[in-house]
Amino acid sequence: QVELRLIAEISQDEAMLSAFTAGHDIHRATAAGVYGVSLDDVTADQRRNAKTVNFSIIYGAGATNLSRQLGIPRGEAKELIENYFAQYKGLKKYMDETVEFARDKGYVTTLIGRKRSLRDINSRNSLARSNAERMAINTPIQGTAADMIKIAMINLEKEMIKAKFKSKMILQVHDELVFDVLRSELDDLKPLVEEKMRMALPDLKVPILVE
Repeated sequence: QVELRLIAEISQDEAMLSAFTAGHDIHRATAAGVYGVSLDDVTADQRRNAKTVNFSIIYGAGATNLSRQLGIPRGEAKELIENYFAQYKGLKKYMDETVEFARDKGYVTTLIGRKRSLRDINSRNSLARSNAERMAINTPIQGTAADMIKIAMINLEKEMIKAKFKSKMILQVHDELVFDVLRSELDDLKPLVEEKMRMALPDLKVPILVE
């Protein structure tokens, strides 16, 4: 859930930040807000729908797309999205302000300042423009997640060389790292990996979990 944690951080949405800080299941917490029930009363279907909404929203999905994904009428999907933004007002504010920033500047940045230019953000072609708007919303999130894993890898390699580990970091898969570990080094390497991944960006309010 790195990307959801990062959107909570970037948008500074209070409800989302507090759910992560309290250690709640974010999909259950979202379902409780969207469907107006208590955390304990959330059904498996409601949680599954909320999970789809959580991930769809950060990719800029609208009611039509969401209704297709969930197999529900468009009107119901529209209501879900409205309830979602009523719960996470800071998230809606972030999305609107980010698109405005992109229209004005022609680019967006990740948390550490890496830029992505968006040449179609003011295009007269509505399809090109809406694609650029989705990129504007999503790039700071996905881009920051990508920055985090690369920073973790760089910091880890430095520490592994310094400590003369024989174990090797061999592969990155999205937000996961794969190691070939000498058994005798496992107890020393594991906490180092967890620390460097968790603290890749040390000034975040939202907790980053490493498993």
